[in-house]
Amino acid sequence: MKNQRGVTLIGMLVAAMAVVIVAIGVLKIAPAYIEYFKVKKAIVSIAQSNSKATVQEVRIAYERRSAIDDLDVIGPKDLDITKEGGDIVISFAYPKRISLFGNISVVIDFAASSNN
Repeated sequence: MKNQRGVTLIGMLVAAMAVVIVAIGVLKIAPAYIEYFKVKKAIVSIAQSNSKATVQEVRIAYERRSAIDDLDVIGPKDLDITKEGGDIVISFAYPKRISLFGNISVVIDFAASSNN
């Protein structure tokens, strides 16, 4: 009886394919997260610098900021703008569908608020 050790050629190929599939997934999902963090940074900045602004002024500020930062995932009308303790709180939520390959997709529900 022989004692076999090591990885077979088929095992190495399967492992390499799995690494490639994971890498493709990460490369396709990463831009969605980058975009989410850009929008969150924008609303936090707007809420801090326009704490006494009206809803319309906040929407205009976001529209300007989104034009500069090329944010097109949500528009100014998609923002929920409220006041808490006299300060502006800006919130948003949206789903993002990312096609990985073939008929396989990932849906990520993004949501954030300027006060957290």
